[in-house]
Amino acid sequence: MKKLNFINKIIYFINAVFAIFLLLSFLLPYTPPKTFSVLSVLSLGVAFLILCNVLFFLYWLIKLKKELVLSLLVLFLGYLFFGSLYKFSSSKYIESPNNFKVMNYNVRLFNLYKWIDEDSVEIKIVDFIKTESPEVISVQEYHPHKNIDLSFFKYKFEKLSGKKTKYGQAIFSQYPIVHSGSIEFPDTGNNAIFADVVKGVDTIRVYNIHLESLRIDTKVESLKKEDSERLFKRIGTTFKMQQFQSELFLMHKKQCNYKMIICGDFNNTAFSYVYRKIKGDLNDAFIEAGNGFGRTYDFKFFPIRIDFILTDDAFSVNGFKAYNDHYSDHYPIMATLSTQ
Repeated sequence: MKKLNFINKIIYFINAVFAIFLLLSFLLPYTPPKTFSVLSVLSLGVAFLILCNVLFFLYWLIKLKKELVLSLLVLFLGYLFFGSLYKFSSSKYIESPNNFKVMNYNVRLFNLYKWIDEDSVEIKIVDFIKTESPEVISVQEYHPHKNIDLSFFKYKFEKLSGKKTKYGQAIFSQYPIVHSGSIEFPDTGNNAIFADVVKGVDTIRVYNIHLESLRIDTKVESLKKEDSERLFKRIGTTFKMQQFQSELFLMHKKQCNYKMIICGDFNNTAFSYVYRKIKGDLNDAFIEAGNGFGRTYDFKFFPIRIDFILTDDAFSVNGFKAYNDHYSDHYPIMATLSTQ
């Protein structure tokens, strides 16, 4: 570092700060938010920290400086802990007569309050779902809009709350639903629901989880108005609630002996404690068959993946797609599965 000029010394200092934060983030999946809520906030920024360290590495590489070792080492450790942020392999697809498609989609009340300045967004969402024709779809922030017709699904289970505006979670299926129910989360409108669907001789448990929302407006103007200390405290509190909600879900899941698919909006990333606990030994459909960043949320600054489809080993993941259709603040995802 002695041979660096003043500007490069400043850059290397900033580089070291970002490297230290990325190192700290490696503890996140193993750190309960109830114990270290402030540290858990870092899980939202892991993708950003990785991208920054990649840029620092490239900067020192172009300069042919040995300082590149710092970010290279931290990125290598990050790969060992988290895997690749970006999947360079092409998206996998395997044709099978047993294939069926499962979609997850947070529809944000079908644009009820005109967050997206377009006409008939709710109809476009339905047309999109109809075109992609999943056999099962897990929907968060569902609202029984007067223009919504999902009757092309033969079966459904929905759990709605709210007084003036009804909203909640729903599961629609082309396969018979023989049992369904809800896991209630206290002091919130969020919950988890499940439906047991019969496909051939198999009964499959499909969970739809919507963990506590962060309620962050990602517009730059809105973030500037936020008090940073209050924002961090609010996110920390939300992550504590998510931990409690995931514990309730896992107690319910433990009692199920069926083949299992877990869909949902976790409102947290694949670098978080709740993701690690819910995933357990399950397979993440994006990791198994997706490519790219797998972005599922419309975050302005960097790609973020907070919606998931997880399966147990009874299923082969034969395909995965993350869509770019922008009808909500979330993007739909779909996995092609088959029973082994």
